[in-house]
Amino acid sequence: MILTVTLNAAIDKRYVVEDFKPGAVFRIKECSYSAGGKGLNVARVASIAGEDVLATGFVGGHAGNYIIEQLEAQGIANDFLHISGESRSCINIYDEINETQTEFLEPGLYVTDENKEAMLNKYKHLLNNCSVVAISGSVPNGVDSKLYKDMITSAKQQNKKVLLDTSGTILREAIEVKPSLIKPNTDEIKLLAGRELVEEKDLIELTEELQASGIEIVVISCGADGSIIACDEGVYRAYVPEVKAINTVGCGDSMIAGFAIGLRKNMKMVDIIKLSSAISAANAMRIETGFYLKEDMEAILPHVKVLKVK
Repeated sequence: MILTVTLNAAIDKRYVVEDFKPGAVFRIKECSYSAGGKGLNVARVASIAGEDVLATGFVGGHAGNYIIEQLEAQGIANDFLHISGESRSCINIYDEINETQTEFLEPGLYVTDENKEAMLNKYKHLLNNCSVVAISGSVPNGVDSKLYKDMITSAKQQNKKVLLDTSGTILREAIEVKPSLIKPNTDEIKLLAGRELVEEKDLIELTEELQASGIEIVVISCGADGSIIACDEGVYRAYVPEVKAINTVGCGDSMIAGFAIGLRKNMKMVDIIKLSSAISAANAMRIETGFYLKEDMEAILPHVKVLKVK
C-alpha cells in the first residue's frame, strides 16, 4: 500500500476567465472544486492507477469535512487527524486567452504541539500497513521541518521507501535525514544549492552530489523539458513528448505518484522514470488537478525517452 501525507490539505478551486488582469472584475466562465494539497493529488493519481492508497494529514472545520467527502466519493481510503480551525482553500485562475495561471494559496490551519504529537503517533501506526510513503507539500502554521524529519526517520526505521516533495527551508532541513527520494523543480533546486546553476551540466552535477550524500533517488523536474534523475544506477535524462497542456497544476504530484507506484512494484529504474514521466504529462492534458486518463498515459508512454548521461 502507498501512504500519502498531506499536512496542509486544501479545497482546490479552479477558475477559468478571459484576459485576467489585477484590479478588474471577472465573470467566471468555468469553475471546479476538488480535495487538494500535493499529497492528495498523489493519492488520487495512484488510485487511478489501481494502487491501494491511504491518505492522512490534518483537516479542520467544514472545509475539512468537504475534503473527506470528496476523497470518499472517489474511493480513496483516508485516516485524517481532525483539529480545530478551518482547512484552507487554494485558488488557481486560468486565463484561457493568454494561457496563464495565477495561484492564491492560503496558509492553512494552526497546529499545536499536541496536534503534532498526535499526528506522529497516528503516522507511526499507519506505517505498519504500507510499503511506500509520499510526504508532500507545505506545512501549516505551527509546524516546522522537525515533523517531516521525524516522519522520514520513522519510515526509514521500518525500512519503508519515503518520498519527500516540498520546498524552501523545509526541504533544505528535511533532507538532513536522507529521504529515499526528493523531487525539486529547477527553481527549488537553485535555492537548495545556494549557488548559480547556469547549464544543464550544473544540474546534473548537483543531482549527483545530493545522491552521493545519501538520498537514494534525486529527481529534478524540468517541466515540459522532462527531468534529470540521479540514482544508484547512474544519471538519467528523461524527455517527454509535447502535449496540449490544459492544467499543469499537479503534474509534479503525478510524477511522485508514478515513482511511488514503481518503487512499490520494484520496477526497473528506467521503467519507473518512463511511467512517472508519462503520468505527469497526461495530467497536464486534463482540466482536473491531480488527475489523468489511462488512455492518455498509455499513448504518451512509448514516446518518453530516457537516456543515461552518466
